[in-house]
Amino acid sequence: MERALASSRDRQSVPPVKHRRRIRLMIVDDSAVARSVLSRMIESDSSFEIAAVAGTAEDAIDALQAVRVDTILLDLEMPGAGGLRSIPRILDNACGAHVMIVSSVAEEGAEETVAALALGAADALPKPGTGRFNGRFSEVLISRLKALGYAEDQRPAAVAPVSAVVNAPLRAMSAERVELLAVGASTGGIHALNSFFETLPRRIGIPILVTQHLPVPFMPVFARQLGIAAKRETLVAEEGMALLPDRVIIAPGDAHLMVVDGPDGPVVHLDRSASYSGCMPSVDPMFQSVSALYGASAAGVVLTGMGRDGVQGAARMVAAGGSVLAQDEASCAVWGMPRSILEAGLACAIMPPDKLARRIASRVGGGACR
Repeated sequence: MERALASSRDRQSVPPVKHRRRIRLMIVDDSAVARSVLSRMIESDSSFEIAAVAGTAEDAIDALQAVRVDTILLDLEMPGAGGLRSIPRILDNACGAHVMIVSSVAEEGAEETVAALALGAADALPKPGTGRFNGRFSEVLISRLKALGYAEDQRPAAVAPVSAVVNAPLRAMSAERVELLAVGASTGGIHALNSFFETLPRRIGIPILVTQHLPVPFMPVFARQLGIAAKRETLVAEEGMALLPDRVIIAPGDAHLMVVDGPDGPVVHLDRSASYSGCMPSVDPMFQSVSALYGASAAGVVLTGMGRDGVQGAARMVAAGGSVLAQDEASCAVWGMPRSILEAGLACAIMPPDKLARRIASRVGGGACR
């Protein structure tokens, strides 16, 4: 969501990807008009085909017994069980397909949308006509669908997974005890963050910073839900906020989260200048400020997301002696940000979120990188 709900990220280009078959989609919406409008938009691009449509989540689950798709466009407001409560069952029957929320509540219903992303939806967009994207909804939708690409277990046989052709060595992790953890994520990040924090020990004794691409209205809901998963105090950043052990501080939707020296120790600084990636908030400024203050005792984690946000800041962190870990391709909704870390030779580990959490926990306790 990350990516879907932050207009600054809409400007990031998605490189064309060539495959032997079209990307197969299912549209699930109780409105025949909405199904028709979405179908016309999608079929205007030859990269896609509509493999199935359904009017309820129950019908979609039934259809998935007979048809395989790569992405399911799901409305949240439908009769029956509805879209939100049905996400786990849809994913269980989807054979690796992604779920993209396309719903009017993606504009105003932060609670429902963030909950959907936490349950495993990869992305979310408000329906056309809600005034977002300055009339570019079709362009944005196509871009997001191409970024999600193929279902994990339905890649064309002739096309090797991206990770198989990225040949970059892993770095050694810093021998210093980790004193601060900074985590960045975008598309699919809420689900990945939940997995990461559910595995991270409840008490690790260091401050934790999080930059997740989300707009301002979603931040309080996101902080509350992440706090439940993390089982620790989780706050949206404010200027001058103290960095305390086991406190999670989240970048607000309208500023970069940075750290500076205060009179009694490190504190939050919010910066609203343009970032290299074009994202607001951006992972790069967070990593850069952390590297300047914590050096070799800083650790960064880059989770699922489109684009290259974080790679410049990660380079600064590594140059200062710190460590950067990234999510692996198989567990990512979009392997863009983590891939850029690996390709730049900055990663000391490529793992699913739960294993990344265990690696960080081992370093906080002073253990060796294993």
